[in-house]
Amino acid sequence: MLTRVLIIFCMTNLFSCKEEKHLSDASGSFEAVETIVSAEANGKIMQFNVNEGDTLGEGQLLGYIDSTQLHLNKLQLLQSRKTILSARPNINVQLEATKKELNNAQLDKSRIENLVRGGVAGQKQLDDINSKIAVLNSRLEAQQSTLRTTTTNIDEQGNNVYTQLSILQDQLAKCRIINPVKGTVLVKYAETSEMAIMGKPLYKIADLSSIILRAYVTGDQLPQIKLNQFVKVLTDDGKGGYHEGQGKITWISNTAEFTPKTIQTKNERANLVYAVKVVVPNDGRYKIGMYGEIKL
Repeated sequence: MLTRVLIIFCMTNLFSCKEEKHLSDASGSFEAVETIVSAEANGKIMQFNVNEGDTLGEGQLLGYIDSTQLHLNKLQLLQSRKTILSARPNINVQLEATKKELNNAQLDKSRIENLVRGGVAGQKQLDDINSKIAVLNSRLEAQQSTLRTTTTNIDEQGNNVYTQLSILQDQLAKCRIINPVKGTVLVKYAETSEMAIMGKPLYKIADLSSIILRAYVTGDQLPQIKLNQFVKVLTDDGKGGYHEGQGKITWISNTAEFTPKTIQTKNERANLVYAVKVVVPNDGRYKIGMYGEIKL
């Protein structure tokens, strides 16, 4: 009888030691930074090469939205700009006649000045040619001003069309479905041949190469933790035991909150707990929503 009591006592102690060995300091569930990628253009989805579970790289082309109308509008604007700029005046050609007339007047003035000095011509002839030169200079300046104004106005019209082309080019670029972040596709919301509306979700993606365990600790545990501290991460190994990994604390909440109903902390009597985030390298073992524990 005494032997049986001793055996039971030893087994009880062994069981207690085992439970104590795996007793965690905090628990929670795994999550990841999820990104919902939405359509940036309106139109029919012509191609969309995405499946749930796919691993995508940043900047990867996944498909495109119909951009026929935008492309036609671009061609129309290009032709309009070409037509507008073709109306720019050739300033040198249009001023050529006035410049020649002015040069001739300058030559006449030189000859008349010589004649006046020789007493052959009168002062009135010299005054007349000076007046003619002044008129020609004024005409040349007026023509130059008018032509410059016309050229500036045409250039501004061309620049306005260029701005519209830039806007259209941006809209065309947004018809291409480009993956913005590296990660794994979690949910697919759209299919090829469906209509896309700007802002409509296409798929959800998350980088699962590292995953976050959001755990909850009590106030009396706060002095034991700090940022960038490494902790043990425990998960069910499916065989009645625990798989042990390592994670790093990257965030500690500054405010307390009521204990989530699905979470049990070390001190179950506590009503208020503090959330912490533990980043854990993921080899595929950890899944979003999986239950996990940490041991300080």
